[in-house]
Amino acid sequence: PGPGETPAHLGGTTLFGDNVEDEWFVVYLVREITREFPGLAARIDDNDGEFLLIEAADFLPKWLNPENSDNRVFFYKGELHIIPLSETEEQEWDLSAASPTISEVLRLLSTRSEEFLAAEPIRTAVYKRISGYPEKIQASFHRAHCYLPAGIVAVLRQRPSLVAAAVQAFYLRDPVDLRACRSFQTFPPDERVMTVVTFTKCLYAQLMQQKFVPDRRSGYTLPLPSHPQYKAYELGMKLAHGFEILCSKCSKASPDSKRNVLRGPLWERFLSSLKEKNYFKGELEGSAKYLELLHMAEDYFQQSVSKPESSLEVSPGDEILTLLQTTTIDLKELEREAACLPPEDDDSWLEITPDDLDQMLKEARNEEEQKYDLEAVAESMKAFVSKVSTHEGAEMPWSSDESHVTFDVDSFTKALDRILGADSEELDSDDLDEEQQFDFSDEDDEDLDAESQSQDQKVSPNELIGSLKSYMNEMDQELARTNVGKSFTTQKNGASSVKATTSQSAGPDSGAEDAELTPVDVDMNLVANLLESYSAQSGLAGPTSNILQSMGVYLPENADQVGSHKGATE
Repeated sequence: PGPGETPAHLGGTTLFGDNVEDEWFVVYLVREITREFPGLAARIDDNDGEFLLIEAADFLPKWLNPENSDNRVFFYKGELHIIPLSETEEQEWDLSAASPTISEVLRLLSTRSEEFLAAEPIRTAVYKRISGYPEKIQASFHRAHCYLPAGIVAVLRQRPSLVAAAVQAFYLRDPVDLRACRSFQTFPPDERVMTVVTFTKCLYAQLMQQKFVPDRRSGYTLPLPSHPQYKAYELGMKLAHGFEILCSKCSKASPDSKRNVLRGPLWERFLSSLKEKNYFKGELEGSAKYLELLHMAEDYFQQSVSKPESSLEVSPGDEILTLLQTTTIDLKELEREAACLPPEDDDSWLEITPDDLDQMLKEARNEEEQKYDLEAVAESMKAFVSKVSTHEGAEMPWSSDESHVTFDVDSFTKALDRILGADSEELDSDDLDEEQQFDFSDEDDEDLDAESQSQDQKVSPNELIGSLKSYMNEMDQELARTNVGKSFTTQKNGASSVKATTSQSAGPDSGAEDAELTPVDVDMNLVANLLESYSAQSGLAGPTSNILQSMGVYLPENADQVGSHKGATE
């Protein structure tokens, strides 16, 4: 049963650690479950929230944000569905609307699910991450030879999944954990055999990349690195440390307390139900296979049936100790099997060359050969700058602004009049002796209107714009004499040059000759600065690549760190 209005449901939590691919495998399983059982609806999230929406962030509708996305993303009949805003919320454009309840979602999906099917680009982005399954499952495994204590070999045959907990225990070890590895009370190194252990590639890499020297008191010694089986000895030593750490953290619960759970009418009914469903597959009672199946049923009953309200599972250490008590270890049989082990998998995939990395990045971005148009770079940046920005960020050029923009010419003119003043003599350069006052007041619009109406002289918009242009020309001429002005690339056509208007006010530079100002080539300067910034990133993420990629513009790799952007601009 769920809390509040949430109906009864099936749920679970998976700790995927560093292996993000495991998380997407769970997404694949959830999708297939809803495809196999059409009456089920399923949702999935992680510590980042609705990570399915994060994967398709470039294609989401504008109304969908992290604040209102709860209980809106579901798999139903094997397809991804997104519950939209209600008609009232959509009309009012209420982006902070409360999320729907699970009961409301189930009612909507069961009656008109076709209306809530996610858009094709969103589904494509999500399904791309889970494409290749179930074939991809086998590709994620890695089988390696390990020199392990016989007890661990027996445990892994009963519970192969315990290798994950052991690798994690070793990978995240601390000095306190290693105290238990000085004496090895549970898995001493005396009786070790060679065996094949199946890892995931992530688990195998975590073990291989850890540099570790065992304590001399542990008894685990390694041969010389030149030994043909050095890697098997090293892997086995690390894995044994992980299993020993797990056992040292177990609850040390009495086996009698666990047996008490298996004595009662509830267990008897559970066992009878298993027999009726042919769970034991005709095995004789007391046989090895029968006892193995019985032990699995007991573990499940202890974890799930006897404590249905508890989300706590039996610790891996407790499970390992229980398996050791109930499993018979035949050392001679294990040694005979070690003599004819299948070959281990090649681990050359651990080494990635720079070329391999570049190829992986290209495949991830699904890049195709394309011509790089610098004019497109300039136009995209202009479109980006012209868009509206809010406290939530700037809109991308392809995002249409659906809100209506109103522009009051009179209010704008009065505001400019108040800021710049009506007297053109006030538009002097900062270097002139006259003192200039600009009043950037934060008063209300009503105060601005009252003050502007009280002025004796009124300036028309055309006169005001002319004064502003005159002021800008003075600034241009002043900057032209500085290093800032000389740093810009100007247009090569001299016929398009213009004369700068000098200030009519007296000043220290009033006797200077009028300089001929050549218009700045805006596009050339923009592209040159972008390429220079892109070159400074040295192949890493940075502002230039992030902005351009968000607009669908990809720059080529910087093959020449010295002159690549210079050659491109030429």
